[in-house]
Amino acid sequence: MKIVSYLENNAATLGFVIDNLVYPSKVISPNLPSSFQELLEQGDTGMREAETAVQRFVTSEHPGKGRTLEEVQLLAPLPKPPSFRDAYAFRQHVETSRLNRGLEMIPEFDQFPVFYFSNHQAIQGPGPVYCQPQHFDRMDFELEVAIVIGKKGKNISVQEADDHIAGFMILNDLSARRLQMEEMKLNLGPAKGKDFASMFGPYFVSREELKGYLTEPMPGHTGAAYNLQMSCFVNDVLVSTGNLNSMNWTFAEIIERVSYGVTLYPGDIIGSGTVGTGCFLELNGTGKRMDPTYQEQWLQPGDTVRMEVTALGVLENTVLLDPETTEKPTKS
Repeated sequence: MKIVSYLENNAATLGFVIDNLVYPSKVISPNLPSSFQELLEQGDTGMREAETAVQRFVTSEHPGKGRTLEEVQLLAPLPKPPSFRDAYAFRQHVETSRLNRGLEMIPEFDQFPVFYFSNHQAIQGPGPVYCQPQHFDRMDFELEVAIVIGKKGKNISVQEADDHIAGFMILNDLSARRLQMEEMKLNLGPAKGKDFASMFGPYFVSREELKGYLTEPMPGHTGAAYNLQMSCFVNDVLVSTGNLNSMNWTFAEIIERVSYGVTLYPGDIIGSGTVGTGCFLELNGTGKRMDPTYQEQWLQPGDTVRMEVTALGVLENTVLLDPETTEKPTKS
């Protein structure tokens, strides 16, 4: 089951993607809610009823009222999630980034999965993303996959954690690296380097739909892993490739850590962290380590970032300078 949120009459509307066409929830069934958050709050029962309604709709002689993804103004599948955490699950990214700074691999990475809270009020979907001048001082993409929590829980065991996952989305977590590096010298953050834009989409894909991509987790780890190829293009040039199955910490292990002493709620989002090679920070560092004359690349106003993940679709955004800003650009 693929779910979208899109703008209709200036309001977020719940839709379902069937054969690459978007149908409003009320066309699928008048009993379905009008927002994805409402559907998630109905728990497993609501998701099962939605799945049944979609299957019934597909087999019925329904009128052709669907619209293509390009014909609707897509929002993030979950435009206003209750919370957004981002993890640090790919060892390759962490180890390479530290090596590029002349640092040894931090042993704590292998002891527990770490995460931070990001701004759940700065969620965006496909399309233009308007940023401030300082954001463009070493602006970076981050190629990730995120999960959506579908069931309330606290102190969730790793054995039960996958059952709390409703489904998956592509995540591009924009980063303003100069701001990030400055503030993290104070051993807090990331904050201003991360809180301005996180893009999800183009749609949400239910966990059931990804059963065919299940694979074994990394040795010594527990939980579902998925063989999903991940790619990122900047201005149609391939800059990053990876696979979700290279996560060292599984989403189940991350959920166990996140939910210790804390209640997770339907609609909470958790990102995977950056896949290996999945950002310019890592790519630039490796390039300069190999060749001191290597020319760094960062996102510039007008650049288009396209992320593709097997079974999760294509998320495309263009980063632009906010036309209403009066701030002068900051020199690197």
